[in-house]
Amino acid sequence: MAPHKRIPRNLTMDIQRNGSKPSGKGPPDWFTGTVRIDPLFQAASPARVAGASVTFEPGARTAWHTHPLGQTLIVTSGSGRVQRLGGPIEEIHPGDVVWFPPGEKHWHGASPTTSLTHIAIQESLDGKVVDWLEHVTDAQYQATPPNT
Repeated sequence: MAPHKRIPRNLTMDIQRNGSKPSGKGPPDWFTGTVRIDPLFQAASPARVAGASVTFEPGARTAWHTHPLGQTLIVTSGSGRVQRLGGPIEEIHPGDVVWFPPGEKHWHGASPTTSLTHIAIQESLDGKVVDWLEHVTDAQYQATPPNT
């Protein structure tokens, strides 16, 4: 049996109060349209998970990107779209949970007429949680999603 890692004793429960971290605007290098990012948590080492609540106004979306250890999205309100490279656009709604495996090129955002809020959870690998790529074109975004 392999020995388990010892967690430092100086780590204790931490409550991060609502509003204790400022909202930020989604940078135009990474997003199209109006996006607000509300940091939720960044676990202390040795953990490596972080989460944020992200709100996309209608038509807003991420650029194509990948995550070295994958990403989970939990849709909390509105309606949106997700797509992995080579796959169809999928509609997402409150209560849906989306998993993108490590290295899978994808994008996500609001529908053309409705805003979307999701919680994004990802882990860092060597200090990196995402690799940003090119923007999703209007033609790519406006492709008709299947009925869901």
